[in-house]
Amino acid sequence: MHILFATSELADFVKVGGLGDVSSGLPRALRHNGVDVRVLLPAYPQVIAKAGDITIVAHLPGRAGIEPCCIGETRMPDGMVLYVVLAPSLYQRSGTPYCSPDGHDWPDNDLRFARLSLAAAQIAQGEAGLDWVPDILHLNDWQSGLAAAYLRWAGAHVPTVQTIHNIAYQGVFPRDRLLSLGIPEPAFDINGVEFHGRLSFLKAGIFYADHLTTVSPTYAREITTEALGAGLHGLTSGIAAEGRLSGIINGIDETWDPGRDPHLPHHFAAEDMAGKASMAELIRTALCLSPSDGPLFGVVSRLVHQKGLDIVADTAREIVREGGQLAILGLGDPDTEHMLSRMARCHRDHIGLLIGFNEPMARRIVAGSDFCLMPSRFEPCGLTQMQAQRYGTLPIAHATGGLADTIDDGETGFLFSELSAGGLLAACQRALEVYEDARALAEMRQTAMGRSFRWSGAAQEYVALYARLIGRPAVPVADVADPRLPWRLRAPVAAAAGELSVAA
Repeated sequence: MHILFATSELADFVKVGGLGDVSSGLPRALRHNGVDVRVLLPAYPQVIAKAGDITIVAHLPGRAGIEPCCIGETRMPDGMVLYVVLAPSLYQRSGTPYCSPDGHDWPDNDLRFARLSLAAAQIAQGEAGLDWVPDILHLNDWQSGLAAAYLRWAGAHVPTVQTIHNIAYQGVFPRDRLLSLGIPEPAFDINGVEFHGRLSFLKAGIFYADHLTTVSPTYAREITTEALGAGLHGLTSGIAAEGRLSGIINGIDETWDPGRDPHLPHHFAAEDMAGKASMAELIRTALCLSPSDGPLFGVVSRLVHQKGLDIVADTAREIVREGGQLAILGLGDPDTEHMLSRMARCHRDHIGLLIGFNEPMARRIVAGSDFCLMPSRFEPCGLTQMQAQRYGTLPIAHATGGLADTIDDGETGFLFSELSAGGLLAACQRALEVYEDARALAEMRQTAMGRSFRWSGAAQEYVALYARLIGRPAVPVADVADPRLPWRLRAPVAAAAGELSVAA
């Protein structure tokens, strides 16, 4: 199978959140399952600087206000083919893929990611003139969501998979951007791209794609509810009822191995945890914490409201009073950063905070901590809880999304249902009781470290999904001419994907 994997992040070069890790791990796992998968990514400065030789293999025309671009090809050290969208005026900028250095969204993000989406659709239709054409177009989050729509409006027959990594981020822009983005006026409809009087890239991907996936089974169910569907629950629940929504849990990189992680100065294994104790002391020294025999609670996270860090702040005093210490690493919105800074100043000897992110320190905090705090309000999948378990660090987490799917309460971590300081504190009390029982702590650590969170399982599920979609009947061109028509009225989807469900 030929799969084009369109993404706005790739951890090898640029990473803002979990999407970067998924875009690095899943395509490689698919390749190990015999799939010819190629990644499509904007040519950010970090990509140009690190990718090595890039050969221009195609010139793609623009559309409406979307400028033309070139497609460059390079190979990763492991042989994976990477296509990059070369449009210097759109991507050659400092800052993150989405924001300027001052933290504000780029004002032309609609054009920047419409260019990515259009490039994906043009390659899928064979317009690039490459000697390789995908059987499936796999889209990720809102940044590539318009690709499915561009294909349908063109009457193309290439099946599409849209993966939602976080439904809270939807790529919403004013209606007056329709013309510049090459969106036909009839598509600005409830059965199309319209979302509360504006246009939504993510809704376009959800509505026009053949199949929708999320990054955990529980999150797939959650996005069909009013509470966690971010205003799209009516659409997602209808898609789920048709058997076109699947929850496939993410994996983690195999370098998350406490016995050989190059970022750890002290290695360890389930049968010999001396190195973990040394890592804890290293973290305490690095964060200027007082020497302690008590437990170390780690937080490695984006510092945003979703992650429930206000709940951590509300329980910090009690954790310290019980003999615990906190090591926090992350970067996020200024209000959350200031809140955590005030908290750390109040407990200088017992709470260490590093604003920013670097991979070695993140891995060291995960490795050296006894427990990992994750009181997320919602969590589509989460990677830290899986990484923590591999390192014998027991997660303490709100029972939502992928956290509920990957943590066994009382066996590999501690889950709580009440999203409050009281709920988190009760779970911490359970953890402290285990910490005082050396035998129970050792058993839970060994069980957690024995869990496998490899990408191979997710890859096998995606291969099965791709095969079903490739085998579906072709869609008549005449039926796709009206962009307002719901996809469910235009294709025999039940026969193609009926076996797959939210509980898959």
